[in-house]
Amino acid sequence: MKLYCHPVSTTSRPVMLFVLENGIDAPFQVVDLFTGEHFKPPFEAVNPNHLIPVLEDGDFRLTESSAILKYLADKIGSPAYPKDLQRRARVNERMDWINTQVCRDLAYGFVYPQIFPTHKRPSDEAQRAAVAWGKERAQGWLKVLDQSWIGPGNAYLCGEQMTIADYFGSSFVALAEIVQSDLSAYPNVKRWLGRMKQLKSWDKVYETINGYAASLKDAKLETV
Repeated sequence: MKLYCHPVSTTSRPVMLFVLENGIDAPFQVVDLFTGEHFKPPFEAVNPNHLIPVLEDGDFRLTESSAILKYLADKIGSPAYPKDLQRRARVNERMDWINTQVCRDLAYGFVYPQIFPTHKRPSDEAQRAAVAWGKERAQGWLKVLDQSWIGPGNAYLCGEQMTIADYFGSSFVALAEIVQSDLSAYPNVKRWLGRMKQLKSWDKVYETINGYAASLKDAKLETV
């Protein structure tokens, strides 16, 4: 197997972390997003969407971070993707929620416009409006995550056991820290994210994005 990825990619990091934590033989093929390698041959033949991650397993190619995590978990028989129908459905629900709500509003609506030039809006007025809208929406989802999905009684997104939903969701929620949010308004989220950071491979996977975050320490950024 081989994983096309880049450590600055929010959707690559969950898969990279899962691969390393579980000792899966899937070497990383870094696709340089900063030079536009994902838009050039030969990668555009690998994924016409020009996106990472992509998993190659022999002649089989799979795109989309969530789908790759499920595939790998099933391939190795990981308890992080339960076989029980209802427990698995709960994991799927949480991952879909991250993909449709948190990804849209926290990542693309709030964080990315502030830290990536390619996501900045064309005028100051449009930029302020976009970030304000994303902030309000992101705060709403973080409140749901804090008070309902995790709450005071759960260690992880789906209860007391870590699942692939935690690998997936933690990458998106950690984006809030890149814009200097300390997450103190969401104590259960902060506790859960701290638990995820204790994974032995976390620092290795997050080294690049944390370095980028450090370069923004003097920037004036909106927080959640």
